[in-house]
Amino acid sequence: MASVPMSGCASASPRRLGPAQAERPARSGPALRSALLAYFSRAGENYYYGGRRNLKVGNTEVLAQKISGLIDCDVYRIEPADPYSDDYAETVARNVREQDGDARPAIAGPLPSIDRYDTVLLGSPIWNVRAPMIMSTFAEGLDVRGKTVVPFTTYAMSGLGTTARDYAASCPGATIAEGLAVRGEEVNDADDAVEAWLQRLRLLAVPPGVARSPSSSPR
Repeated sequence: MASVPMSGCASASPRRLGPAQAERPARSGPALRSALLAYFSRAGENYYYGGRRNLKVGNTEVLAQKISGLIDCDVYRIEPADPYSDDYAETVARNVREQDGDARPAIAGPLPSIDRYDTVLLGSPIWNVRAPMIMSTFAEGLDVRGKTVVPFTTYAMSGLGTTARDYAASCPGATIAEGLAVRGEEVNDADDAVEAWLQRLRLLAVPPGVARSPSSSPR
């Protein structure tokens, strides 16, 4: 079976939620009362310009850190009950099986309560043109009617893939906002693209280029 380019992610994240609730309320932004940033990330062996390299922190996690460093949000990391292998080929094969079977991989622990959030940012890699199937598990487990869902992805070849269509199906009654797609190999240099995107969405809580105070920095 031919390998399908993927970009993946992992590890520690800004201002995290516990399994079911936030550590503290999010502050208001310009056009925002409250936001949740939820992401799935995989480290280990990843696609890199046609080859492979090992990542200690995955690409989507890096992108999530950049976003949450600029907006007032709570952060929830989506952890699979059955973790994905660090081996690239094994993860490719598992992803193909899950896509072909329209699987809903289980998430470790309870989902967060999103009652107080108006905006939910959903971050993931793109594997074989779409988000990993665990993102469907997460999205379908929430009631996002009347809320805004904002996709962001890291990718090797497919940009946002089918995320807008998939989240529209998984999140009935939600508004699907403009997404952000960053090539995995370029994620460390994506600051300008992230800031411009957040400005277009009117989510930016601090002016571009202005460092946040230590009290509001990611943790």
